[in-house]
Amino acid sequence: MRNSGSKLETSLLLGPVILMFLFGFAVPIISFLWTSIAEIGSLSEIAATFVRTAGSRAAISAMITSNMIALVVTLCALLIAYPVAAYLCLAGRFRFTLVIFCIVVPYFTSMIVRTYSWMILLGRNGVVNNTLMSLGITDAPLALLYNRFGVIVGMTYILLPYMILTLFAAMKSVDPSFMRAARSLGAGRFYAFRRIYFPLTAHGVVSGSLIVFILAVGFFITPALMGGPQDTMTAMLIQRSVEIMFDWTSAAILSIQLLVVTLAIYFVYYWVTDSKKMMGA
Repeated sequence: MRNSGSKLETSLLLGPVILMFLFGFAVPIISFLWTSIAEIGSLSEIAATFVRTAGSRAAISAMITSNMIALVVTLCALLIAYPVAAYLCLAGRFRFTLVIFCIVVPYFTSMIVRTYSWMILLGRNGVVNNTLMSLGITDAPLALLYNRFGVIVGMTYILLPYMILTLFAAMKSVDPSFMRAARSLGAGRFYAFRRIYFPLTAHGVVSGSLIVFILAVGFFITPALMGGPQDTMTAMLIQRSVEIMFDWTSAAILSIQLLVVTLAIYFVYYWVTDSKKMMGA
């Protein structure tokens, strides 16, 4: 009886989540894809159209660009977030609250506002270039915007909270006495970090990297506003297909391509890692 009651409680708790997933994600996507692709005709025509669109030079180039930018953004976010998360685990109450405030408040600000803020900072006459020239470091404004550098900076800043909070959750579960024991036994700081601390927080690194990479590979607003012609990502091709070309079929095929790549990356991570640790258990 107790097991049946526990299963009933679990089903009731999962019910709203499942309904939200079905009606907020699965049903709209399936309806959009079916409506867009069913107009083509027979299965052979659908397959030919899919191969032609997904295998086009523009689609392949955009997918490669999306994955390269997502990879660099993930690495940059990890390098910045790891020491910040480690500091949060050691900081006192006031400093912890201050750092968390600086991380969380921008997270709730509109993505467009944050992107335009970086455009003002990195612009030709922006704060960064004016500061560099006033200090005599550069003689002319640097090209910090409308290129790959601007895209990576903007996306890293926007996705940084996901990495920091995920790493903090993993680091908080590590017993500080492990590091103290290693130091008392003669291990250096770097050796203790490499052999003890980092392996214990590796699941946080994997989880945070997975979250940031999947979000980055489908980014649209920041690369569209801060990038150049060479920084076209798959999400931008989908937007152009819908709003400019009115080609819903191509948009659907590109969406499937992006979804397949995202799911493939997720399942690779899921396969090579401990799934329970990856989920934070």
